[in-house]
Amino acid sequence: MSSTEDEQLADLKDWWSRNGKPLVTGGLLALVIVFGWQAFHKYQSNQSQGASMLYQQLLETTLTPDGKPDAARVADLAGKLNSEFAGSAYAQYGSLFVAKVAVDSAKLDDAATELKAIVAKPANPALGEIARQRLAQVLAAQNKADEALKLLEGDADKAFLATREELKGDLLVQLGRTDEANTAYQKAKAALSDEAAVGGLQIKLDDLAKGDA
Repeated sequence: MSSTEDEQLADLKDWWSRNGKPLVTGGLLALVIVFGWQAFHKYQSNQSQGASMLYQQLLETTLTPDGKPDAARVADLAGKLNSEFAGSAYAQYGSLFVAKVAVDSAKLDDAATELKAIVAKPANPALGEIARQRLAQVLAAQNKADEALKLLEGDADKAFLATREELKGDLLVQLGRTDEANTAYQKAKAALSDEAAVGGLQIKLDDLAKGDA
């Protein structure tokens, strides 16, 4: 990789880490709990229990001394989820996990493949939006910011509006379209509480303002 690609990959990993909390890492627990309760009350079938067990095993691959999942084990469990429970929310949560492991290993093409499959046919709107934003970040790291922006066209659910607009701002900065980036960042800020808007997003706005000075 070139130094520029290395920097973009580092930015992607940083974004994944920061936004993973509301989008997947922290949000994942809430989504899994919601999905789990719905599945428990509506289905209570052997199939859903089997998917849940496989997914739990997938999450447990991070329980290593260094916190790094066993890539072979991840691939095996995710493959079982996709073959036995294709299209289910559990299988797609698994694909998000596989994509993260791929990003951490600098295998961006593999990550994009996993995410595109979810975007094409998401099990639910939340999973679709999470995968869409993650895919946009992967494309940006592959110097495909224009393609990434196209993914983010249209309306987003209010819960994901701030992260989508901030991501659009990042992509527009990458493309040198700073005025449009400022507009996107302002939309992101407006979608957040005053407390949440202070931080990395405000730093990006301040950096753009300095550039115009």
